[in-house]
Amino acid sequence: MIRTFRSEDLTELMHIWLNANLQAHGFIPADYWKSHFEQVKQLLPDAKLYIYEEFPASPCGFIGMSGDYIAGIFVKETCRSKGIGKQLLDHAKSLRQRLTLHVYQKNEGAVHFYLREGFLIQSQAREDSTGETEYMMSWRNRL
Repeated sequence: MIRTFRSEDLTELMHIWLNANLQAHGFIPADYWKSHFEQVKQLLPDAKLYIYEEFPASPCGFIGMSGDYIAGIFVKETCRSKGIGKQLLDHAKSLRQRLTLHVYQKNEGAVHFYLREGFLIQSQAREDSTGETEYMMSWRNRL
């Protein structure tokens, strides 16, 4: 089930956020993510958050959005490869006619996922804070 964010979700979502980033971005030092933890914890509730939860009311993943921009999709390790990321993305697509996001070039799994889901690479640039190359990708509803 997908639902909107509740304040009591924050602690669990932050654990999902940190672990997902550490696992997906082994090419970025772990200290980078850990040093941003408190900042993200403060900013996360400002985004539009959609939570995927399974019974009994346990968040398995979430998508964060700011308007048409997807700030990220994060899925708990034990819940991966079950279509949760796709369900969260499909939910976002149902709300918008156009979506954009940034993804690290070296995060090949995520790049392939977004390409498979109809996103196109629009540009690439070096991110200043990590020195890593990011793709800017976009999707448009063709209906």
